[in-house]
Amino acid sequence: MIPLSDDPKSRSFPVVTVVLIIINVVVFLYEIGLGGRSEAFVQAFGAVPAEIVSGRDVPPAAPFGNVYLTLFTSMFLHGGFLHIASNMIYLWVFGDNVEDAFGHVGYLIFYLVCGLIAGLAQIAIDPTSRIPSIGASGAIAGVLGAYLVIFGSAQVRTLVFLGPIIFLPRIPAMFLIGFWFVTQLISGLGALTDRTQQTGGVAFWAHIGGFVAGVVLALLFRPRVAPASSYRGY
Repeated sequence: MIPLSDDPKSRSFPVVTVVLIIINVVVFLYEIGLGGRSEAFVQAFGAVPAEIVSGRDVPPAAPFGNVYLTLFTSMFLHGGFLHIASNMIYLWVFGDNVEDAFGHVGYLIFYLVCGLIAGLAQIAIDPTSRIPSIGASGAIAGVLGAYLVIFGSAQVRTLVFLGPIIFLPRIPAMFLIGFWFVTQLISGLGALTDRTQQTGGVAFWAHIGGFVAGVVLALLFRPRVAPASSYRGY
């Protein structure tokens, strides 16, 4: 299932969401342009659990020689076209409303905090891994969690593939995001007993950690954000 658009629409232009998408795309294009040097770039700017836990930077050097900065720089790296495309689609569809609700500055802080917690959650699951964790999906999972809390009754136009048949139904956000989270949780629990998943591939626990962070932060600050009923489609 691929989300395409949602209703209600945001009331203001999602400048932070757009800037985040642009930065992610520019960094990804830079990665591609590095060619054979991209692996070293990802190793340097990705969050390597063993380095974060030990506090020791193993070459190639982390930005400014500080391994903890990689918890933030890793949010803007991606491993391939499908990786960044899926992340940016979800950020575009769901990020504008959450940004509208929290305000531009509040949303940026929220996004980065969710990404940080997501990275720490993945590190807690596999603290000895030397494989860098990269991607915006942990932070975006936080956006999904907040969206579920604030806009759970929203309708999401979704591209659904059932074999050769394509559907474009409007699916309640609560069902779409809830289904996504359940699949992540099941996969994450499965990864706990599968060492190959735990040290590579999809960082399911980053998704879970980011999502839970988004839900908690939205619940804590919900009195300060606009309720879903104040939004109208256009």
